[in-house]
Amino acid sequence: MIEEIINLNEKFELFNEHWTPKIVGELNGQQVKLAKLKGEFVWHNHREEDEMFLVIKGSMQIQFKDKKIHLNEGEMYIVPRSVEHKPIAAKEAWVLLFEPKSTKHTGAIKDKMSVEKQEWI
Repeated sequence: MIEEIINLNEKFELFNEHWTPKIVGELNGQQVKLAKLKGEFVWHNHREEDEMFLVIKGSMQIQFKDKKIHLNEGEMYIVPRSVEHKPIAAKEAWVLLFEPKSTKHTGAIKDKMSVEKQEWI
């Protein structure tokens, strides 16, 4: 049973920070997160977890060591566990992330952009 309807646009309007995912739901040990991206993130990987990026608004790239992919609104990509990657957004992009609850924001990398405790909105 659904306890509440989640309006993604309304949730995105609740925050302005970039690279700071906000949790909007949880199911089967997975979390649904929203993030506003702008600029370049840090190179990192998630040793034990896959990570899904779904672009809601705007566009983004994901840089890998051997290639770069481009995602537009309505497109998604799943980064396999242990694959080093670097998200990039030239202009602000709104992205839905789907990943295990155990996933750390920047994996094992400690950086000024790392968020230790992610907020529910």
